[in-house]
Amino acid sequence: MADAPILSSQSIRDFFRDLLSRAIENQRARVQPFTEFYIVNLLHEFLASEALYVEAEDGTWQQKPLAFLLKEALEEAGPARLRLLRRLGDTSLFISGFFPDSLARRSSLVDVDYYIAMGGRAYDAVARHAAERSLWEELADKFRLLVDLLNEVSERTLASTDSGLIRLYERWMKTGSERLAAALVRQGVVPRRGFVQ
Repeated sequence: MADAPILSSQSIRDFFRDLLSRAIENQRARVQPFTEFYIVNLLHEFLASEALYVEAEDGTWQQKPLAFLLKEALEEAGPARLRLLRRLGDTSLFISGFFPDSLARRSSLVDVDYYIAMGGRAYDAVARHAAERSLWEELADKFRLLVDLLNEVSERTLASTDSGLIRLYERWMKTGSERLAAALVRQGVVPRRGFVQ
């Protein structure tokens, strides 16, 4: 008999819904309920590595650059184009929201602003042709706010481990973010430039 999963798919969605709701409340953001629902499902979907990576010809798993996703979308028409533009927007939102540090590395050729611009434009293009226009318009118009909300969700998940706390502290050292400082204090870490108490 196989062991039952520790967390059900629904409990993971509830976990993300709770974190996102707290971030929305903390940042006093206004987001449509359907947009909040969409983002919770996006976070759940990106738990699977296949949502972010594609298998290359050599058998390795790699993240496809946004420019390649855009090229593929522009080569398609109709529903296929909208599906690929949505994927471009989703990927941009997830990466810039959950892993901004990976875009801040000096070796990275692109930064978080590139991801925000690409994602916002992708959702805007979907909005012009999709049935649920209000969802896509909000995703496009509030892309930067949604990235900030996902940054906070990411920070709250990091705060649950010792190594995550160290990464939060390092991120605070780089940015001086008051939100990060508050997250560290909630975990018992008093942020001071140059050392931790």
